[in-house]
Amino acid sequence: MKLLFVADPIESFKIYKDTTFAMMRAAQRRGHLLSVCEPRHLHWTSGGLVQAQTQAISLTGETPDWYKIDSCERTPIKGYDAILMRKDPPFDAEYFYATHLLEQAEREGACVFNKPRSLRDHPEKLAIMEFPEFIGPTLVTRQAQDIRDFHAEHRDIILKPLDGMGGTGIFRVKDDGLNLGGIIETLNQHGAQTVMVQKFLPAISQGDKRVLVIAGQPVPFCLARIPQGGEVRGNLAAGGKGVAQPLSARDRQIAQAIGPVLAGRGLLLIGLDLIGDSLTEINVTSPTCFQEIFDQTGFDVADMFVQALEAAQALRH
Repeated sequence: MKLLFVADPIESFKIYKDTTFAMMRAAQRRGHLLSVCEPRHLHWTSGGLVQAQTQAISLTGETPDWYKIDSCERTPIKGYDAILMRKDPPFDAEYFYATHLLEQAEREGACVFNKPRSLRDHPEKLAIMEFPEFIGPTLVTRQAQDIRDFHAEHRDIILKPLDGMGGTGIFRVKDDGLNLGGIIETLNQHGAQTVMVQKFLPAISQGDKRVLVIAGQPVPFCLARIPQGGEVRGNLAAGGKGVAQPLSARDRQIAQAIGPVLAGRGLLLIGLDLIGDSLTEINVTSPTCFQEIFDQTGFDVADMFVQALEAAQALRH
């Protein structure tokens, strides 16, 4: 297959841990051809096809020059067998516009993973609300009093912005309510911004688990991201320590319930975040942790993904 990765600049990749790089490596190993572009390289002229300025690349297996550019061209992206949208968050206006261009390419015959409409339809924090049986007490609101009432009921809470990533903007307020007003003002902006509030889950001390689901099937190992140094956040970007471990029965139950539903909506790869037995987030934009799981367990998540990509593309023919 000819694959096009729509991603961040490849020169910025940290290949020892980058999931998109792991996908590329597995794809090349299986004989597929690689091309890359950034969302800013997408181009659509009225009356024409969605195009992109792309680079065909080969992986060298060396560092630091881990890739070489074989050719560059502006070409209609429907000519690729599969397009992988791997741009990292934030899901800002430009990301939103990119999904519209990719959706137009789908109408022209392109095969895009994850499906652009489903990327828009599944905000990564709000998406959990569709599955209340798997989540802890959760509130989404713009009303400061709602947040105060939630704290009065649950006493120990987590507040977070809906558009945060990597653990940014997350606050814990304990029973004493210390600085709750200031945190509400910071996140809520006097009613201008929506906030998610959740009951604090003490199981965070054992890690915020990333459970990967590919084509509706859970990867047999998850990555528990364990907070360090008094932090409440386990995110790797916030200094958490990643420890790979087999899925628990509860992890598998949640993944097997949610995975096929979202796979049916064109989400070939999702990352479920679980604390203890509770689902806290559903990542659809650019799920990671392939390399950490492989390094610690030997299970080749990237190869599982590429095989699923091959099967999904084959169903179109």
